[in-house]
Amino acid sequence: MAAQGPQAHQAPQSSDVLIIGAGVFGLWAAYHLHQAGRRVAVIEAFEPAHGNASSGGESRVTRCGYGDQDRYTEWAGRAMYEWRALAGRANLPLFNETGVLWIHPDGDPLVEANVKTLTNHNIPFQQLTPHQLRGRYPVLMVTDHEAGFFEPHGGCLMARQAVRYLARELQAGGVRFLPGEVAPIRAAAGDHGLLQSVTTTAGEPIAADQFICACGPWLDRVCPDAMTSRLFVTRQEVVYFDVEGSASGDLPVWLDLPCYGMPNVTGRGFKVANDHHGPLVDIDTMDRAGSPEAGQQASEFLARRFPALAGSPVKEIEVCQYENSSNGDFVLDRHPGLDNVWLAGCGSGHGFKHGPAVGAHLAGLVLGKEQTIARFSLASKQTRQQRAIQ
Repeated sequence: MAAQGPQAHQAPQSSDVLIIGAGVFGLWAAYHLHQAGRRVAVIEAFEPAHGNASSGGESRVTRCGYGDQDRYTEWAGRAMYEWRALAGRANLPLFNETGVLWIHPDGDPLVEANVKTLTNHNIPFQQLTPHQLRGRYPVLMVTDHEAGFFEPHGGCLMARQAVRYLARELQAGGVRFLPGEVAPIRAAAGDHGLLQSVTTTAGEPIAADQFICACGPWLDRVCPDAMTSRLFVTRQEVVYFDVEGSASGDLPVWLDLPCYGMPNVTGRGFKVANDHHGPLVDIDTMDRAGSPEAGQQASEFLARRFPALAGSPVKEIEVCQYENSSNGDFVLDRHPGLDNVWLAGCGSGHGFKHGPAVGAHLAGLVLGKEQTIARFSLASKQTRQQRAIQ
C-alpha cells in the first residue's frame, strides 16, 4: 500500500531538533518549533497515522471536562482553538463540533467537579434533567436518577485525516520527513550527557542538537533506559454498528463511562467503545482481529442505553491500543541520562485531543522557555498501574 503521508529522500543533514515519531504529539511539537524558527526534521518508521499507530484510526473525542484536573481542562480548551484553525486551513471537517454529552448518575462527583472547573475557565456547559434529555435525544434511555452534562463546543476529531494533513502542511513549510526506524537510544551513547546523533536500524546516523522521542507504544523500545517497565500497552476494541446517521437524531458524541462513542458522523458506523484498559500486550505481536465477545458486550450496551438501535448489526470491530503511564498522566520530560533528549508519550485514551497544547509545551521545554511539570515528570511514574485519569 502506498504511503499517504509525506516521505523524504533527501540526504540526512543536521537539524536543530529531530522528532522521532510522526504522531499527534510529535507533529504538533514540530509545528510549534517550526513556527519558532527552528530547523526541524521528523523521522517515522512507517507513515503518519498508519494503521498500527496510536494516532491512527478514524475519530477521537475532544472535551474539556476532567473533573478537578485543571491542567487537562485548560490544555483541552486551548487545543480546541488550534484544531479549529487546522480544520480551517485544510478546508476539511477535521473537527465535528457536535458537542459532548456526559450521561451520569445524580450527584456524580466527577461531574460536580466539572461544573467548578469549567466555570473557572469560562468554558460553556449545560446541565440537563432526565426530562430534558428524553426530549432532546429520544434515542436515549435514561432513568429518573440520571442526568446530563453537555459541553456544546466539544465533539469529534478526525484523527487520521488531521494527522496526515498536519504532516503534509509541515512538509510543505520546510520540515524534513525522513523514513526510518531509530535504534534504541542509550544514555551510554552520550558525550558528557549529550546525544550527538541517533542511528537507524539500517545503521544510518542522523545528527541534531536536540531530540524528541514521541514514539507512542514503541517509546520503551526507543528509550529503554527511561521507559522500560513504565509504559503499559493494552489491547482495546472499538465496535461500529451499521446505523444510519439519521437513526440517532441529534445525538452528539456521548460519554457513559466507562463506555463512550458517537453517532455515525464519519460514515463508518455508530461507535461504541469501552475505556476500561484491556490486557497488556506486546505491540509487535498483538492480535488485531476483533473478538465476538467485544461485539456481544457492545450490543448489550446498545440495547440498554439506546433501545431504538437494539439489534443493529455489528459492522466492524477495530482493534487498537492504549499506551499509558502508571497513573494515566502523560510523560513530558527530559531523558534521565541525556540532557538534549526529551520523552513525550503515555497519552492513550485521552491524549489525542491535547496534541496542540502538548506540542506547545514540548517546544517550550526544548527552547528553554518552560520547565517540566511535576505530574508529567518521569520521576512521578511507577512500574505498577494505578490509573487516576479519566
